[in-house]
Amino acid sequence: MSTFLLTFAILLLVVLGMAIGFLVQRKTLAGSCGGLGSMGIEKACDCDNPCEKRQQRMAKEKFWQENKII
Repeated sequence: MSTFLLTFAILLLVVLGMAIGFLVQRKTLAGSCGGLGSMGIEKACDCDNPCEKRQQRMAKEKFWQENKII
């Protein structure tokens, strides 16, 4: 039982350290270098008329890019 508790405590400390490091850096979460972007596909939705939720997201992204928030 003591081995389990020691292992759990070490794992908890590692996760806590990673969380504190992430908060200190103040970076936003980002995707990986691979994925669809590396294949030349700009968006996953190739619809002519995307849904409202997708249109709102695209409008936000455009606003961020125009105002260089990202």
